[in-house]
Amino acid sequence: MRVLTKSRFKMGLECPNKLFYTGKNEYVNKKKDDPFLEALAEGGFQVEELARMHYPGGILIKGQDWDYEFLWNKTQKLLEQENVTIYEAAFLVDGLFIRTDVLVKRGISIDLIEVKAKSFDPTDNYIFVGKRGGIVSKWKPYLFDIAFQKHVMQLCFPAWSINSYIMMADKLKTASIDGLNQLFRISSKSDKRTGIINLVNSLEEIGEPILGRIRINDIVSSIENDIYRCFDNMSFKDTIESFKEHYQQDKYINWPTSYSACKSCEFKCNKTEEDQGLKSGFKECFSNQHKWSDKEFDKPNIFDIWSFSKGSNLFGEGIYFMEQLTKENIGYKEENDRLSNSQRQWLQIEKEVNSDVTIFIDLDGLKSEMSNWSYPLHFIDFETSAAALPLNKGRHPYEQIAFQFSHHTYFKDGKIEHSNEYINNKAGFFPNFEFVRALKDALAKDEGTIFRYSYHENTILNAIYDQLINSLEPDKNDLIEFIKSISHSKKDSITEWVGKRDMVDLWDIVKKYYYNPLTKGSNSIKDVLPSVLNSSKYIQEKYSKRIKDINLSSKNFPEDHIWLTLKDGSSLSPYKMLPSVFQNWTEEEIENTLSEIEDIANGGAALTAYSKLQYSNMGKSEIDELTKALLKYCELDTLAMVMIFEHFKEDLIK
Repeated sequence: MRVLTKSRFKMGLECPNKLFYTGKNEYVNKKKDDPFLEALAEGGFQVEELARMHYPGGILIKGQDWDYEFLWNKTQKLLEQENVTIYEAAFLVDGLFIRTDVLVKRGISIDLIEVKAKSFDPTDNYIFVGKRGGIVSKWKPYLFDIAFQKHVMQLCFPAWSINSYIMMADKLKTASIDGLNQLFRISSKSDKRTGIINLVNSLEEIGEPILGRIRINDIVSSIENDIYRCFDNMSFKDTIESFKEHYQQDKYINWPTSYSACKSCEFKCNKTEEDQGLKSGFKECFSNQHKWSDKEFDKPNIFDIWSFSKGSNLFGEGIYFMEQLTKENIGYKEENDRLSNSQRQWLQIEKEVNSDVTIFIDLDGLKSEMSNWSYPLHFIDFETSAAALPLNKGRHPYEQIAFQFSHHTYFKDGKIEHSNEYINNKAGFFPNFEFVRALKDALAKDEGTIFRYSYHENTILNAIYDQLINSLEPDKNDLIEFIKSISHSKKDSITEWVGKRDMVDLWDIVKKYYYNPLTKGSNSIKDVLPSVLNSSKYIQEKYSKRIKDINLSSKNFPEDHIWLTLKDGSSLSPYKMLPSVFQNWTEEEIENTLSEIEDIANGGAALTAYSKLQYSNMGKSEIDELTKALLKYCELDTLAMVMIFEHFKEDLIK
């Protein structure tokens, strides 16, 4: 049965053409395997379980999630009661299907509660609707989703009076007990609705509630009455009918392409995926609407330009390709001491159009910067999380948790040492103060320059600073002074500081002085590292040897491990060569794991692994394997920074 569900409705709001491609295995779908989305979705189950406790005595509709008729019939039976609370109530009518998080029925008075694994500030009067009167963009999909749910429910029961609410974590609340995060756990790999253990029986047992409920009747009504629109040329009801008709008939809507929607399209293939026989929805849209041939698809286009805020306007003017751009229409400006954003964009455009793969380097600027660095050099990387439900008493929802770091040291004589690492794999333990003590022990031995990649580490240290200020830790003053010595304060910080050893941002160094065409404009370390590996003969020659042969130490890899593999003249990314988590386990052992993680090769997978360590009832052997994989991944992150530094030192300024 092809029905328009609320998830498909939300997808259609992003781009109606996606309704034609979703669910078809022949089309690539990048979002389907997105580890960040998985981490968010998994963490949300705890918020949902806690929200249900605000409405005790509810009946959960479970089983046969694919059978819409079965779920609808079970819901109808329960709704025969005058008063009833239902979790996951299902409604099916005229080709539309929804499930509600919590539904409370008192006669014909209905509370529709949508639970979100997000947080809000109750003192903010402009959470959903901005000061100028429009819906805040990040909330638009969720608010239209709730309006869609109400619409379907009202079609089923026209006499109902429906009140709509969003329930989520209140930023100003703190946990009243330790271990709130541990009270809702996954015990099996079965359906998350049936594989959850609740270790608490009532809301009273957890003290002061940390969730809040916001009534949004006025906003929903404004959506229904087209005061707030998703599309200028269609009403809310017409949008639903159009989506339903095209999805049911499996028809391509032929919705006009746009810069923002097409740039982030998950149905876009790369060459490797096309060679594997997968189709590209993006390619079909541009073939249909713009008559692009293979020639046009091979041209560098404006979707790939780094941080290109002018893309939407230029796309609207019919400018799709880099070869059409001029310095004037990208707003080209130069800066004296660094590459400006528009200079980097123009570098990318020129090199793409001219098939120029030579590296740009501001040699004088880079040399000047590097002359300020003091040996030994320290490279650090943090892995962090933000638990929806606090781990400890007095903590807020979504407080930052620093659970892991890696530290490489580069000495003046070229020796490289994997000097320190820290990881917390204990469930329910708030690690931040232990984390910063270990970091202090690692970095306080000398005055060498400290490097991070991007601003994340500075943000996390600021968060721990705030946590320490309000703590009773006996050494909090020492830890605070250490944090201040290696970081700088946030813009909105009450106390301002710039540390004597304020970390140098290698990401910013790359942006200021360096452009490698192989990155395709990206400054992510996951793209910069492979470009360095394929550009640097020095790095290729050095890291294609065993660890023990290149004056390098490792805490997680054997001495005969080789970091770099060459294939057909190209270097394979070390991230792709990391061993699988359970590489020596039998199929039966892997089948019985709770984590369902095959490898950890990016930050999203690391976040997911840590989250599952926190709320899954996995055995020690599985915990140990995940811990080993996390340590290997984080070690590579700091070694990647060392490799980028060596590329600068040995290839560019020597």
